[in-house]
Amino acid sequence: MLMPNSESEVDDKEILEQARTLWNKYLVLTNELLKFISKNDVDTFFELIEQRGKLIEMMKKLPKNHFRETDECKAMIEQIKMLDMQTMYKARAWLNKSRRQNSTVRAYDLTGTAGAFGGRGTIFNRKY
Repeated sequence: MLMPNSESEVDDKEILEQARTLWNKYLVLTNELLKFISKNDVDTFFELIEQRGKLIEMMKKLPKNHFRETDECKAMIEQIKMLDMQTMYKARAWLNKSRRQNSTVRAYDLTGTAGAFGGRGTIFNRKY
């Protein structure tokens, strides 16, 4: 086992290990995002987005390091990009579906349309 030449080498290795750990956690959370949006578990999806944001803040607070330039990190970034694209597609589909459902509910909301008739009611209130 090689001994580090200086204390700064130990610090650099610790920082690189912290960066590696944070990137791995980011990748795992990205996988989880896709899993939960696929299950339409939107509450958990939003919680995971918040956790991922906290990880980003932690990454930004790390001292300057070169982990992002490693092949390992570049491979993780490619995986993350693919997962993000799939997640965005599914999230947009979920959002569009929710909007359509909302529109349908509003279209059938008789109390909302009664106001348009000046409070006089609708044709359904008449006796024939």
